[in-house]
Amino acid sequence: MANVVVVGAQWGDEGKGKIVDWLSLEADVVVRFQGGHNAGHTLVIDGKVYKLSLLPSGIVRPGKLSVIGNGVVVDPHHLVKEIAALRDQGVEVTRDNLRIAENAPLILSLHRELDGIREDAASTSGAKIGTTRRGIGPAYEDKVGRRAIRVMDLADLSTLDAKIDRLLTHHNALRRGLDQPEISHSAIMDELKQVADVVLVYMDRTWTLLEDLRRAGKRILFEGAQGALLDIDHGTYPYVTSSNTVAGNAPTGSGLGPKAAEYVLGIAKAYTTRVGEGPFPSELHDETGALIAKRGHEFGTVTGRPRRCGWFDAVLVRQTVKTSGIDGIALTKLDVLDGFDTLHVCTGYRLDGEVLDYLPASQAAQARVEPIYETIEGWSGTTQGARSWAQLPAAAVKYVRRIEELIEAPVALLSTSPERADTILVHNPYQD
Repeated sequence: MANVVVVGAQWGDEGKGKIVDWLSLEADVVVRFQGGHNAGHTLVIDGKVYKLSLLPSGIVRPGKLSVIGNGVVVDPHHLVKEIAALRDQGVEVTRDNLRIAENAPLILSLHRELDGIREDAASTSGAKIGTTRRGIGPAYEDKVGRRAIRVMDLADLSTLDAKIDRLLTHHNALRRGLDQPEISHSAIMDELKQVADVVLVYMDRTWTLLEDLRRAGKRILFEGAQGALLDIDHGTYPYVTSSNTVAGNAPTGSGLGPKAAEYVLGIAKAYTTRVGEGPFPSELHDETGALIAKRGHEFGTVTGRPRRCGWFDAVLVRQTVKTSGIDGIALTKLDVLDGFDTLHVCTGYRLDGEVLDYLPASQAAQARVEPIYETIEGWSGTTQGARSWAQLPAAAVKYVRRIEELIEAPVALLSTSPERADTILVHNPYQD
């Protein structure tokens, strides 16, 4: 029985929450391996809606262990709020069902402030990235700069003086350059003291915990956040997140070896969306784009920002199939396309008179590519709530089959509504 890695195959918001929840029924452990509380998952279980952004999706399922891996940046203040919100909905969160890697870096108030300050400054110069302003990027910068405060540091506050001084040497220099007031040593120490007891309840040496569980035959589900096109290396740089979102980061961000990831499931919408700035070759700026957004309820779970909408881009998904080693795709929101007479799929790009079957890495080139479309017959029937191929209109089946051909990967699951049960299973990822 395979351990499964779930990653977004577009720019995030592909419906990973429902798919991970569906998969978590058969999983023993659900692991977050990158990102932070900048990426939201919406789960609908028996008509009840749960909105998660930092906690793994398995937390709402009794008997599942949720693990926040070392590759995640943890905002302790948000952690407290998210746990409290779940408890208000009747979900118990204890050490029995949640562990946090001792070597996970913390997001502090100075990270959130810096994120907002820089975005505001960039807005005036036209260089805005479109971050969620939640401190994710600055926290990862401190991790790579070897000045981060990590979860384990909260266990011995007496060792923090030198670490805080090192952190503030960097941040106060930045703040002076941005005409912002400096932050005092005592302010950071007080902040850490306030969150220490809450966070330490869940701290563990998760790399050994996960290895022991793997050896015991427990089924592990690795839950990615955002999407492969936001990967710091393989995404539409610089309009990306600050971590590696591709499947290859699952072992690194959890502390397990690469052999632990046995099946990679990519999640893709039957169309394309993006939040924030950056290139979007198949974006629709017309009534069709607005209609897709309305039908698909395309607003960010975390930020509430409207998502940009466009036709399915097979070039991009084929590219992420390769960069993430995707074995199969879960295609979501097919029902949003019900009723369109014709559909269009991007099959290539034109750039300066040349036809490309990939998205170039150059920021300037990405901004200039023009989509090449293939027109596909739409369907008048409904796909909403379908749970078998026989319930789908013939044209909808043809659309899915053509996508498989273009992205060079099979559809393993097909989602036809937000409800977990409205899923057509073609191949069980656990049965690799």
